Order: sequence, then C-alpha cells, then structure tokens
Amino acid sequence: MDELPSQPSPPEAEQAQPSQPVLSGIELFVNRLDSVESVLPYEYTAFDFCQAEGKKRPSENLGQVLFGERIEPSPYRFTFNKKETCKTVCTKTYDTTKPEEKQKLDFLKKSMLLNYQHHWIVDNMPVTWCYDVEDGQRFCNPGFPIGCYITEDGRPKDACVINSEFHEKDTFYIFNHVDIKIYYHVVENEALGARLVAAKLEPKSYKHTHPDNPDCSGVPMDISNKASGEVKIAYTYSVTFHEEKNIRWASRWDYILESMPHTHIQWFSIMNSLVIVLFLSGMVAMIMLRTLHKDIARYNQMDSTEDAQEEFGWKLVHGDIFRPPRKGMLLSVFLGSGTQILIMTFVTLFFACLGFLSPANRGALMTCAVVLWVLLGTPAGYVAARFYKSFGGEKWKTNVLLTSFLCPGIVFADFFIMNLILWGEGSSAAIPFGTLVAILALWFCISVPLTFIGAYFGFKKNAIEHPVRTNQIPRQIPEQSFYTKPLPGIIMGGILPFGCIFIQLFFILNSIWSHQMYYMFGFLFLVFIILVITCSEATILLCYFHLCAEDYHWQWRSFLTSGFTAVYFLIYAIHYFFSKLQITGTASTILYFGYTMIMVLIFFLFTGTIGFFACFWFVTKIYSVVKVD
Repeated sequence: MDELPSQPSPPEAEQAQPSQPVLSGIELFVNRLDSVESVLPYEYTAFDFCQAEGKKRPSENLGQVLFGERIEPSPYRFTFNKKETCKTVCTKTYDTTKPEEKQKLDFLKKSMLLNYQHHWIVDNMPVTWCYDVEDGQRFCNPGFPIGCYITEDGRPKDACVINSEFHEKDTFYIFNHVDIKIYYHVVENEALGARLVAAKLEPKSYKHTHPDNPDCSGVPMDISNKASGEVKIAYTYSVTFHEEKNIRWASRWDYILESMPHTHIQWFSIMNSLVIVLFLSGMVAMIMLRTLHKDIARYNQMDSTEDAQEEFGWKLVHGDIFRPPRKGMLLSVFLGSGTQILIMTFVTLFFACLGFLSPANRGALMTCAVVLWVLLGTPAGYVAARFYKSFGGEKWKTNVLLTSFLCPGIVFADFFIMNLILWGEGSSAAIPFGTLVAILALWFCISVPLTFIGAYFGFKKNAIEHPVRTNQIPRQIPEQSFYTKPLPGIIMGGILPFGCIFIQLFFILNSIWSHQMYYMFGFLFLVFIILVITCSEATILLCYFHLCAEDYHWQWRSFLTSGFTAVYFLIYAIHYFFSKLQITGTASTILYFGYTMIMVLIFFLFTGTIGFFACFWFVTKIYSVVKVD
C-alpha cells in the first residue's frame, strides 16, 4: 500500500479539511519466526497464534523461498487514521490434560525459552520494536519476542529485563498485547492521500480477566512451567496514527541505520584495512616492476652481447614453464566453475550497488544470484574446455560433464542433506519439494546445455599459444628452501586476501546467522575489487619467487595459494560460531557447518580462479618479453 487513494469529494469538504487523508484499510502481514539461539526458523502457522481465515498468501520469489521467508496474512487489520484501544484478536485456551493442547503450549514455551522473534510487515516495511540500551542509546529491532522466561533461580532471560513485574521464578511471560504506532505523511502535491513511512510497536503482557471485554491493565500474563489445568491467553492490540513530516517516503528504510548502534560500521577499521591493502599492493607492484625490469634488461643484454655466462633465475625454466600440470582435468573444471562464480558475484554486487537488490526488495539478491549462475554456464564450459585443451587433454566429454556436474553437484548434495534435516525439524527454511524440482530443472535444462555450448566453442578454438616452446625432457627442480616449498607458500598466500575481507565477513555472517539486515553493498563491492587485486598480487609475488628458485610447477600452486583464503574463512567461521553465536541443539549446529561448507567451497573456487588467471597472465607476459634462443 504505497499510497492511500482518495475518493472524489465535494469542494467545500476539501476546503474544510485540506490535508485530511481518506479512510483506507491497512493490512499487516506476518513473516517466519526465527531466533539467534537456533538456526531453525518456523512459519507463523506452526505456532498456535491467532490465524487469518480464508486469506490468500502473497506470492514469493525464488530468493524468499530459498531463504525460508514465509509471508502470511494476519488477523490484524487497521483502518487508516482510526485509533483502536485494546481490541481483541482472539483467545486461545489450552487444557493441559489433553496431549494435543499440551503439546501446543509446550512448543510455545520452548520458543520463548529460545527467544523466538515475530517479524511483522506493514506496507512492505518491517514493524520495529525500539527500546533503550546502555549509554542512553536507542536500539530498534526489526522483530519482537514471543515472550520471555524467568529462570528457577529468579534470573530474567532476554526480554524479561524490560519489566520489573516479571519476577515469578520458573515462569514464562507471553507478550499477548502490542501497542502499534503507524507514522505517515500527507502527500501535498499529488492527489489527496497519505503514505506510510514507519511502523513501530511495543510488546506488552496482560492477564486479561475479561477476555471478551479487555481493558489492557493489571498483572502480566504468566504461564508457570509447572502449570496444569486450563491456560487462557487472550491476544489484543492497540493502534495509533501519527503524522511525521520529517521522514520522506523514499528514505523510510533509513531506520536500519539507526537500528544497529552495536554494528555501526567501523569506518575506521575498514579504512585501516583499506590503507594496509593499498600499501601492500603498492609495495608488491613496486618490487615486481623494478626487479622484473632489471631481470629482463639483464637477460636481453646478455643475449645481445653474446655473453657466455650460464642462464640463471626464472629464465632457466623457460622450456618447462608451460608443461601441462598433473590432474589437468580437475584444474580446468575448477577454473570453469570459478569463472562462473566470479562473474556471478561481480554482476550481483554491481546490481546491488545500483540499489536494485536492497533489503526492501525481499529475496531479490538470492534470486538474482541463482538466475545469473544458471545463465553463466557458457563461460564456465568455454574456460574449462579452453584450458583443458591447452593442457593437452583429449577426453572432452568427461571434461564438459565434470564442469556441468562436479561442483554444482557437491553444493546441491550438501544443500539437499541440510534440507532433509530442516524437513525433519518441521522448519519453514525447508525448501518445498516443488522448488527443489524447479532448481534441478534450471540446472539440467538451462545451465547444463549452456555449459555444453560453451565447451563446444572452447574446444573448437585452437589451443592457447604459448610464447616459449616446451622441452621434451622435464628439467630437474633443485632442492628448495623452506620458504619456496609448496605448502609454506600456499599458507602464506591466503593471509593477505583474508586480512582485507574479515571485517566485512563479520557483518555478512551477522546478517545470515544473527538475522540483521545487510545493506552496505557499495562497500562490499569495493572490498570485492580489493580482494581480486590482493589475491592477484599475492599470487604473482609468490609465483615470481618460486620461478626464481627454478620451480616451474606454478599452475596448481597459483590456484591453491589464493584459494587457501577459503581455509582462513572456515577457521574464522568456526571462531564466530563459538565466540559470537548462542546456537544450541545438534540440528542447528549441523546446519550451521553444512551451510558454511557450501560458502567455503564457493569461496575456494572463486579466489583460486583469480590467483590462477593472475599467474597465467604474469607468466605469459614475462616469457613473451625475454629473448629465448
């Protein structure tokens, strides 16, 4: 409901009330309920709350389904500018002697214990709950709890700290009343009407003595953990409307900025990492350019003076530098999948920067990423085929099948196992069977044929021409020092790229697991560009040192050097799980690590591909400018 339409009215009425909006219905929608203590979200209908009868659910896009968003109509309906006080929605009665009703009440208690949060939506805006925190700051949460619990030793958990009347030991207090404030501004220039710019609420708990005629006063609604017999919960609400001239309709989502004082972007630390990365980039570039320039000048000078001196350094290995790597098939498949992910990430972030994929556009980010991945089968097939051919591979059918199915298959298998766990737990994050079939259809019917088309063109083209010929007999690699051995180099190579992303990683993991909104796409795009530069420079630098030490096995090493950033990502995700999250339960823990493994694999392919391409460009460049007999 972007704008409340006006009805034609007589001119005298218009003159008498120049800015009075016309009455119109406002609908409130409910989203899934989630908790920071559990990875399992649940649909609103999974709880025994008041239900909206006979209303259709709004349609959801692919991204919303994949993220487990389940938007439902609610029984809460308001008339614009009509104040309501303590209006009854419904009354729920539980007889604890009946197993079915006791089970419903126990589920409600368990949800309060795990601090499950409601997420309500008015006019596509989250209804926020604002409260004061320490240091006089105000925190706005895009959700509010079902209720809270006072422990057996009298300690209030979670939201129970907001009211001193919550003091009974081993007791649950349910928030069965909400005070809703809807803010609007009147549109002056256009046809008479008003736009909603904010919706806030305050959850309260009242033990309504007369549910049919509630007065919203008195003691809180307590449910003792040992309660038996009949428990009655009456749900009520009050709503008020306030004109707010300062908030523009276009900037009504800016509340997100004020809603997270504890995650105010640490501009200083982000700028700090930027400065470090740029400084290191400058250092790398300077060393590379100056040293390489001297090397090339010296090698070419020796040729021109026909010096009888023996060749040394990286020029020595020119006859082996383009020798095909071991397991070239697997490397080419990884490069194909990595290219697909790299382009997908770049385009998705670019669109997000332009504002097309903002949090207001629910599920758009995930939908965009999935559709792009499906459509980018062609570059994946082309890159995999092109490099496999240049590595001297002949089994093109195996190559194209592996490119189509290996990495996506691993991701889908992990995803399917996670989905089975969610199905078993009855969570709303479980993807419906129809959607799984639709994703498989996108993969098999669009992505796979596009990969075949890309591979066809890749194999049709001539193999990549190298600037130097490869010798028949492989050269022996001399004994390497500790620093130029493969493993230490690979471990060192991932540190620098990880250093430039770990601050953003904290915010991204917060948005996924702590249910906070992520909106800093401009900054994320900048960090993405810096990650690409850093991966490239770190890999090139290490590649140069290895070539100087006469080790010409650079293909796998360059891929693994920058790909090792994913291992640091995994270590950070494990640290984040134990230090920042309060997740309990085996299912939630398995889900956290299952989804983390998908992210780590995608990140490994994406960073590894950047490293390989940078090194490939570097090696081709330096051997094409040096004269070889």
